[in-house]
Amino acid sequence: MAGGTSVTKEPASDLFAARFNDAGFAVLAFDHRRFGESGGVPRQIVRFDEQVADWHAAIEYASGLPDVDPDRISVWGFSLAGGHVFRVAAEHPQLACAIAQTPLVDGPALAPHALRSMTPLAALRLFGRGVADAVGSRVGRPPLLVPTAGPRGAVASLTTPDAMDGDRALDPDGRHVNWEQTVAARIALQIGTYQPGRHASRIRCPLLVVVCDQDQSVLPGPAVRAARNAPEHEVVHLTGTHYAPFLESHEQAVAAEISFLERHLESTGSRGDAADVARLTPRDVVDR
Repeated sequence: MAGGTSVTKEPASDLFAARFNDAGFAVLAFDHRRFGESGGVPRQIVRFDEQVADWHAAIEYASGLPDVDPDRISVWGFSLAGGHVFRVAAEHPQLACAIAQTPLVDGPALAPHALRSMTPLAALRLFGRGVADAVGSRVGRPPLLVPTAGPRGAVASLTTPDAMDGDRALDPDGRHVNWEQTVAARIALQIGTYQPGRHASRIRCPLLVVVCDQDQSVLPGPAVRAARNAPEHEVVHLTGTHYAPFLESHEQAVAAEISFLERHLESTGSRGDAADVARLTPRDVVDR
């Protein structure tokens, strides 16, 4: 399990991991390199190919854990990581199943909507900062960071109407004090070209795609269209915006996802306790 953009493993997975574990599944959550407790410098930089490689490393690591059946491994990601799930599942035909929750699957389809959510001045400043960040990286300068989410008018990676729900959904009690909610500004130049949904037709395992019908951050339509290209797919529609699976639609999301896992991982009841909720350390993922 992993989260999107700058969301680290605890806020990304805790709410769902505990429920999956209660249903009898061991859970392994990890940070993409350059974020959270994983290694990699400079920090807070999203590189899509690197993050997909981290998924491959996590799957390999999980396959070698005691009491883990390598033929019964699933992957789960949301938002940007949900988009990665399409690529990872296409490249890992041995996966038992895959879950993409509110996934970002089509950057070109999303980009015009994201731009309309920004003020013209904020968009200009964001892209200017993105260019400066990208150019600076070539001469060894540290990343120029922007908030991952912000209100309309802010210079932030995302300013859609539901972008600011992240704290309320993922860290309502303020427990994750070390969660740095910033990202290198160069992502503004990259995200509009990322199309992991194109890999759907190559996915051979069962795929569950969970969309929120009022999602303003990644939009439900592209995910539904991409899912239809997967040979064995299911789509669950929830009421609400991008973070609804962590908020008002949590119970429906959990029920659908556990049902899916039970059908495709052949769960036979509880096989563990809270200790089974594993966390990958930095060297487990990226220091290969």
